[in-house]
Amino acid sequence: MLRTEPSFVVEDLTLYKPSKAPQEEIPEKRDDLQCPLDKDELGRKTWSFLHTMAAYYPEKPSLYQENDVKQFFSTFSRLLKVSPPATKSQEELSQWLCKIHNSVNERLGKSLFDCSRVNERWRDGWKDGSCDY
Repeated sequence: MLRTEPSFVVEDLTLYKPSKAPQEEIPEKRDDLQCPLDKDELGRKTWSFLHTMAAYYPEKPSLYQENDVKQFFSTFSRLLKVSPPATKSQEELSQWLCKIHNSVNERLGKSLFDCSRVNERWRDGWKDGSCDY
């Protein structure tokens, strides 16, 4: 099937922001060694990817964009058979993903995230300015 409309694109997404102060020489970190990810690193980076994708999802997605996101998440996880993705807006998708993430954290005995702060955490930066540079 030929698509007539592209899916959403994240533009100007800066995942790594430089710090304000110059940093001292730090010994090689695991990331710098290009080692395979362990289970915990993979989990954190996967959640970061998913939350960032939700944070930059359009407020008013087209039907193509909604279908693409539904297909992505349906393929990505079996969790969705219980709770299909909410794709009508950025807010709805971000809240749905936060609730899914919290359900996983709860099963693992980890702390839960305040879902009212998803855009602050994954898109806008903390209100205290700690993410500003």
